[in-house]
Amino acid sequence: MEPLAERLRPRSLEEVLGQPHLTGPQGLLRRMLQAKRLASMVLFGPPGTGKTTLARLLAEGVGRPFLHLSAVEAGLKEVRQAVERARQERGLVLFLDEVHRFNRAQQDALLPHLETGLLTLIGATAENPAFELTPALRSRLRFLPVKPLSEEDLFTLLRRALTDPRGLPGVPFAEEALRLLAQAAEGDARFALNTLELAASLGEVSPKTVREALGAERLGMDRAGDQFYDLVSALHKSLRGNHVDAALYYLARLLEGGADPRYLARRLIRVAAEDVGLADPLALRLAVAAKEAYEALGSPEGELALVEATVYLALAPKSNSLYAAWKRAQEAARAHPQAPVPLHLRNAPTALQKALGHGKGYAYYHEDKAGSFAQAYLPEGLEALTLFEATGEGWEERVRERLKALRERFQTARRQKG
Repeated sequence: MEPLAERLRPRSLEEVLGQPHLTGPQGLLRRMLQAKRLASMVLFGPPGTGKTTLARLLAEGVGRPFLHLSAVEAGLKEVRQAVERARQERGLVLFLDEVHRFNRAQQDALLPHLETGLLTLIGATAENPAFELTPALRSRLRFLPVKPLSEEDLFTLLRRALTDPRGLPGVPFAEEALRLLAQAAEGDARFALNTLELAASLGEVSPKTVREALGAERLGMDRAGDQFYDLVSALHKSLRGNHVDAALYYLARLLEGGADPRYLARRLIRVAAEDVGLADPLALRLAVAAKEAYEALGSPEGELALVEATVYLALAPKSNSLYAAWKRAQEAARAHPQAPVPLHLRNAPTALQKALGHGKGYAYYHEDKAGSFAQAYLPEGLEALTLFEATGEGWEERVRERLKALRERFQTARRQKG
């Protein structure tokens, strides 16, 4: 029998989870399918996020033949064979997994056939494609990020796996176990489904069988068997609450229990951005540096860098002003998705756009400060929108004073102009 992850591959874009920026009503991939036109592209993102599935759905959706190759195994011979097949099956979609592993000669061999449209290339990689692909190939491709699935997306997927006829219907399960697995999978749908299948083979999907299927190293449990996400939550909340001793205690329990230090480093970076923010802008730099230091040194030496970041973050002043402002900004963008950008702020690279008034009357701050403060920046009807509010914590006290002065200057300039 095929693995569960293979059996549950989405059959349409509607079944794809976690990628609304690509598959939603305004997503580029959905618009391509609606237009029945497919462009060469690279899908890049972490493992287990659906890159292969998306490529297959695109080819099926436009009715094109599909050829799957791995750049780990394929070479110039396989590229030539793909070209010959494309001459027989016009419109062939070549899916090249791990595309970043192709060398310059192999990449160059694709160029003329992408140029003529004989081949449509869909590459997939977990690496940054800008560093590995040649400029000539990059110029012929679109680069589309594929994001890790959220815990809620993974929870939905796991529930689907236990109710879908293609999955594991009838297997007893506890929702607590699915939550535990969704947390531990860290955005990887393939890992989540493979682990679920192993847990189900033990008779039921319970917290106990999920822990057994995950193993202590992946789950990051302590020796007493405490749940991973409880310890991570305690670490985060201790940092937020300025309790340095508790933060160190929970960090030690996680590391001693086998938690992945790289995962903990990412959590520290999140605390720096979400809970410290502009109250101490150096916190984010230190947290990122701690992750890089650990990656350079490994365990146990690199763990001290995580300790340094933990102590710093616990003692730092706290502000969630950035987090709150971003939430408000997202809500405003969803409430007003079509609000037109003021003409003077629009780009005008062509004569037609200039004739339409794009960029006309824009006041360049460095040459016309008064005019810059007097001009509108937000769309009409949203001029009073206020998203960011600084607190009085740490460095953000200075931000609050400058923000107050700037907003007063904007209001004065607009009154005088109006």
